[in-house]
Amino acid sequence: MDALEKEFNQRRGEIKKSVELLFKANMKITDWDIPEVDDTEAAKILMSIIKEAISEIEQDIENGKYENY
Repeated sequence: MDALEKEFNQRRGEIKKSVELLFKANMKITDWDIPEVDDTEAAKILMSIIKEAISEIEQDIENGKYENY
């Protein structure tokens, strides 16, 4: 395992927890803004937005945006 893989393996849990916190924070905000919200539907829409953002980051990576970050 090279240094890069080792680094990310050590931080894997922290990264996953950060994504989970992002999701939960946005679900909570949605519940505050729309108390009668269908939480399952809200979660699906939120996941769609998160996936869209990830897809945009993936495209930026392919386009070289992070080569000299």
